[in-house]
Amino acid sequence: MRNPLAALARKLGTQPRLMGASRAVIATDRQLHRWFGGRISLVGLAGLPSLRLTTTGRRSGLPRSTNLLYYPHGSEFVLTGSNWGRPKNPAWTHNLRDNPTATVALRGREIEVKARELKGAEYDRMWAELLEFWPGYEMERDTAGRELPIFVLTRC
Repeated sequence: MRNPLAALARKLGTQPRLMGASRAVIATDRQLHRWFGGRISLVGLAGLPSLRLTTTGRRSGLPRSTNLLYYPHGSEFVLTGSNWGRPKNPAWTHNLRDNPTATVALRGREIEVKARELKGAEYDRMWAELLEFWPGYEMERDTAGRELPIFVLTRC
């Protein structure tokens, strides 16, 4: 049985108010990750796929982790650098461009991955799929005033 909250989450994701609550959503998600060892996330409770991405900081060289919504695409993970509609790309996008090797954690289980940024026609095809999956990306792109980077993560 599918989680009925997923449809509600997708509808709420198209509301500008949600972007205003981003700090609270991120803080709550981090706390849930700490309390439950990565097995529970706010996005996951809403019935959506979430992962914890760990990249290598491009300047510091230190591990940098963030919880993200992802689009399951076969055995790959698709990430969109929406940054909640902010004008700048999230730090993790810069880190992956500098070093595409990363780790994703799903429900506390770690998987080594290699990232590839999509461009051109491949980007356009995936963008259409992503809008079916999370319609709020359109609003976030418009608010950000930039193209949202898309990365495909493949298991190593």
